Amino acid sequence: MIRMAKTDIAKKIASHLLEIQAIKLSPSKPFTWASGWKSPIYCDNRLSLSYPPVRKFITQELTNIIKTYKSELEGISGVATAGISQGALVADQLDLPYSYIRSSAKKHGMTNKIEGKVDEGQKIVLIEDLISTGGSAIDAAMALKEVACEPIAIASIFTYGFTVAEDNLQKAGIDLLTLCNYDTLIQVATEEHKITEDQIAHLSSWKEQPSEWTPQA
Repeated sequence: MIRMAKTDIAKKIASHLLEIQAIKLSPSKPFTWASGWKSPIYCDNRLSLSYPPVRKFITQELTNIIKTYKSELEGISGVATAGISQGALVADQLDLPYSYIRSSAKKHGMTNKIEGKVDEGQKIVLIEDLISTGGSAIDAAMALKEVACEPIAIASIFTYGFTVAEDNLQKAGIDLLTLCNYDTLIQVATEEHKITEDQIAHLSSWKEQPSEWTPQA
């Protein structure tokens, strides 16, 4: 299941991320991802931490969407690295135990992959800043399952809305709660005149076939 925040909230999130340039759109001079994909969008939601009003708004709305999803919750975990700080803020708002999940286990000391105390059977929501394929968040959820915790959902600030992510999450049996998605972002960017009319269709086409997308001439 994928659940997004109410439309007015999603649009405010998009507007904030565009305003602080946590999200940049560049259809003619795209960014290159580690996978080699050419992308007309660059997203770094960690920038929101540097803007107190935006940071507080995101924290509150992540808290709200989690509350409306499930009241019986026993912990919050942040996904390394970008979800760690936001996860701690949300855990504080919900007054819940907090942990975070490394991308890989430490190679020294206790060799932990999970930092913080988690208990067997504990119902946990993971916090992620961004969902692309869902791989890192699902890997974090599997780490919790390996110690007999119950990761019930992933809550993110933004998702690209790729079909592959939806398929991966469904196979893993994990719900996604998100404050905003790519379609809403394009709508807001259009309304705020941050993109031109002739760029809209080209930007929208990227989400459908990102691996085959080519820059706008």
